[in-house]
Amino acid sequence: MVASKVRFICQSCGAIFSKWVGQCDVCKEWNSVVEEAIGGSELIDTVSIPENFFTTLDVSNNQFIATRHKTNLSEFNRVLGGGLVDSSVILLGGSPGIGKSTLLLQIVSDIPSINDFVYISAEESVGQVLMRANRLGISNPKLKIASTANLTQILKALNTIRSNSLVIIDSIQTVFSDAIQSPPGSISQVRYCTLELVNFAKSHNVIIIIVGHVTKDGTIAGPKTLEHMVDCVLSFEGDRTCDYRILRGDKNRYGAIDEIGVFSMTNKGLQEVSNPSAAFLSNRNSKVSGIAVFSGIEGTRPILSEIQALVSVTGLQIPRRTAVGFDINRLSMIVAVLSKRCRLQFSNKDIYVNIAGGLRINEPAADLAVAAAIISSAFNTPMPVNSVFFGEIGLSGEVRQSYLAFSRLKEASKLGYCHAYASISDELGDLNVKISQVNFVKDLLEIVRTSNSQKSTLTT
Repeated sequence: MVASKVRFICQSCGAIFSKWVGQCDVCKEWNSVVEEAIGGSELIDTVSIPENFFTTLDVSNNQFIATRHKTNLSEFNRVLGGGLVDSSVILLGGSPGIGKSTLLLQIVSDIPSINDFVYISAEESVGQVLMRANRLGISNPKLKIASTANLTQILKALNTIRSNSLVIIDSIQTVFSDAIQSPPGSISQVRYCTLELVNFAKSHNVIIIIVGHVTKDGTIAGPKTLEHMVDCVLSFEGDRTCDYRILRGDKNRYGAIDEIGVFSMTNKGLQEVSNPSAAFLSNRNSKVSGIAVFSGIEGTRPILSEIQALVSVTGLQIPRRTAVGFDINRLSMIVAVLSKRCRLQFSNKDIYVNIAGGLRINEPAADLAVAAAIISSAFNTPMPVNSVFFGEIGLSGEVRQSYLAFSRLKEASKLGYCHAYASISDELGDLNVKISQVNFVKDLLEIVRTSNSQKSTLTT
């Protein structure tokens, strides 16, 4: 009998060591190095492969081509790229109480092309799951519910279901295997259990959706390799004090990752928001300073959102720069450009930026709207009514053009906005939107002066 070899691997960065160390020399994480057994090359002789192990690349051969299954939630299908793909493994993460279990129960309510539905809860009893289903009004005779955290029991039970089925594991941090001598939720347990589920999905043509907990930083708990194992990583975001929930794709092997799905949490579950722009702007007051409307693009969908800014005098030596739903580093850059190119003094003022509705914006085209909101608050002057802003700001103060400008303006026109401030040089066709060229960020000062001739103490 050949003795098994061992090695020590960092669960955070994957670095390999010949002996155990308390701190990884690569990523500097403490207590992240664990022992793993490896097999030698002599094990190759003991493994057999079937005769049809390889499949030729033939376009006319449709036997192994995966198909998509559309759910009853079009917003969920949009994020996935059209629906659930055969033999795929999806990792769904989100904050506690955000509505992950509610979303998954609504998904398994009815998909005609799926044979069996299995919901395995490792955190709740069967009665608790049924209570939630009754509250949501969900009834599906093909749905099988079980409550267990033992991976061996889960895999043995899944062997009894048919192929082309949908399985939900809620959640992976509470599932454990007797083969790993560590508590549930540890890095070794999470990685081993996920790998076994992925192998089962690929070999049995079963779709598996895994629920994952998140850390205090908002990232999915467990090793980073967990996200590499699965085919799709979804994030369910939103403020629990707000009705809106955002489903965002962080990884998708079968579709784009820049699409978002918008839902509204009600007493009857999640409701799809077909027009997110109208929802995010429903309570907008155009007569208040420090507000600018941004016409953005999320994937292929144009979405209008309200950007709020507050500039206030502070007694602190280092003024605050706070952003909610916007990159704080980009906010600091915009403030620096305004100070340098527009001669505005912000060294004794706090600046707060918020994206209304719990939306998170990563698009550089939001720079101009953020700058407009900051200037509007600094001068205490509302921006022109029914106006939208979009454009990327460079360090020299120039405003760069944004892609899909026609789609942005078309969405603004549909919602009644008749004026757009952006850097646009292309012919956009017939639109009921007046376009004002903003080639430099200092042009925003002229917009404020036009609205209010009162001088501000910020100018030097």
